[in-house]
Amino acid sequence: MSGPLEGLKVLDIATIIAAPLAATLLADYGAEVLKIEMPGHGDGVRSFPPFKDGKPLWWKTANRNKQFATLDLRTPEGLALFKRLLPRFDVLIENFRPGTLDRWGLSKEVLWSIQPRLVILRATAFGQDGPYRGRPGFARIFEAMGGLTYITGETAGEPTHPGYPMGDAIGGLFGALGVLAALWKRAKDKDAPGEEIDLALTEAVFRLLDVLPVEFDQLGFVRGRIGNANGYSAPAAVYRTRDDHWVTLAGSTNALYAANCRAIGRPDLIEDPRFANNAERVKHASELNDIFQAWCATHTLDEILAAFNAAQGTLAPIYAIDQIAADPQAQAREMITRVADRDFGSVAMSNVVPRFMVDPARLRHAAGDVGQDNRMVYQDWLGLSEAEIDALRRRDVI
Repeated sequence: MSGPLEGLKVLDIATIIAAPLAATLLADYGAEVLKIEMPGHGDGVRSFPPFKDGKPLWWKTANRNKQFATLDLRTPEGLALFKRLLPRFDVLIENFRPGTLDRWGLSKEVLWSIQPRLVILRATAFGQDGPYRGRPGFARIFEAMGGLTYITGETAGEPTHPGYPMGDAIGGLFGALGVLAALWKRAKDKDAPGEEIDLALTEAVFRLLDVLPVEFDQLGFVRGRIGNANGYSAPAAVYRTRDDHWVTLAGSTNALYAANCRAIGRPDLIEDPRFANNAERVKHASELNDIFQAWCATHTLDEILAAFNAAQGTLAPIYAIDQIAADPQAQAREMITRVADRDFGSVAMSNVVPRFMVDPARLRHAAGDVGQDNRMVYQDWLGLSEAEIDALRRRDVI
């Protein structure tokens, strides 16, 4: 292994996307992560499309760099094995409804009696307390009740979810960040006790929309949908090119605005008093957007990019995945890399973000099969015999 978290050991007993993503990010940075799934069917993401030859492709990247074992914690034998495994680990990640582990005999007091410095990340829809604590949740719930969906979409249209479960992705990022914050305290203080992290995934989405509460509190303003317009700078919108591509424009400073005007051959707009500063430009956003939209409609994507690059303007093409894969910057940075895979030899996936220049992290392998590392975990780590392992499998403990 390599990376800044080399030596950190993480036990991932979570399911679906958000909490397992937190573990995957730690694995990207070099942590050793063991993912424990229910015997037989495993994590629900294994049933998510797309598939190739019956193999789930999303699974391969969502849980990359991990080891895989099966264990039913609800059984006495499974509980006993889990307690034997726990001292090996620094971090436990779970996303069961509040109180579930307690009912199984794994309260935080029990966990800390076994591993006193254990960092426990608990990821749920609404947190460990409050009237909604027991409710289930998925990304669209977090996005809806965290405020993201309401402000996304056309002004007169319906609220719109992103085309990917961003609520889960945001939660995974906050989960990994929370774990690292807890570990820093333990790195400074060898006597620091364990930590319990209460990650409410709806709150994670809301945290990123940090202007909403202050503008509501101070101005009584309820932010709504504005489509592809921009509430704090102009011109800023999405424009169609003559050859049916799409570009997006931004830039709030006077210097960037001037560069954008020069790109479309309209230096006269720079001195126009209606557009003298960003605040005035926002007031006249529709007029500016009409001008830039009309110009883009008469030029091809290549012509537009060349003009804005020459003027140092702030416009970008809106890429689909095939365009990302072909982009020279993405290729130079290896934004997409190939990773070893048991089924297909290698598969493409996004690279580690961010880059660590002194102690680089790397992708080691795609996610594997249900229980593929059971022998290593139960025979090599815990010293069980072949006969004991086979008996546990027959009783669906592993």
